[in-house]
Amino acid sequence: MKEIPMSIENLKDRLPDYAKDLKLNLSTLAAEPSLSEQQRAGTFIACALASRNEITTKAITAEFAPKLSPEALNAARAAAAIMGMNNIYYRFTHLASAPDYKTMPARLRMNVIGKPGVPQADFELWCLAVSAINGCGACIDSHEKVLRNAGLTAEQVQASVRIAAVVHAVAATLDGEAHAADIAALAA
Repeated sequence: MKEIPMSIENLKDRLPDYAKDLKLNLSTLAAEPSLSEQQRAGTFIACALASRNEITTKAITAEFAPKLSPEALNAARAAAAIMGMNNIYYRFTHLASAPDYKTMPARLRMNVIGKPGVPQADFELWCLAVSAINGCGACIDSHEKVLRNAGLTAEQVQASVRIAAVVHAVAATLDGEAHAADIAALAA
C-alpha cells in the first residue's frame, strides 16, 4: 500500500470535527505574517518535535522543511533537542526549594545555543516556543528577554507561542483519538 504524503491539509483531515478550531488555527498560523518564512517554518518544526506525535511531526516536517535551508532545518531540530534537556533542568532549579541548585553550574553541554547556524533571534524564537510546550518558566523568561532585546516585537513572540499552542494541541488531540480507538477496539 502506498503511503500518502503528509501535509498540513492531511493533518487537518485527521482531526475530529470537535477540533475544528485547531484546523482553522493551523491554516491561519501557517501564513502568520508577523514572522519571516524561516521563523515560521522553524517554529512549526521545533514545536512538532517537542510535541512528540509521529503524525504531527511527519506532516509538519513535510510541509515546512522545504521552506528551510539544511542549516535552518538542523537548527530547528537542535532547538527542540536542546530545550528538551534544558527545560527539564532549569524547571527543576526553578521549582526546587533548596536555593543552592540555582547557583550551581549546569555542567550540561549547550554549544548549539552559541552557534546554531541561523540568526540568533530565529533560534531563540524556536527555543522559546519549545519552552512554552515544555512548561519551563525560567527558560521562557530568558528567551523572551533575549528576543525583545534583539528587536522582536511582542506580536512576533506571541505568534511563536500561538504556533506552539496549536501544534501541541493537535498532537495531544491525535494522541487522545488514537488511545480512544485502542480502547474501543479492546472493548469490542
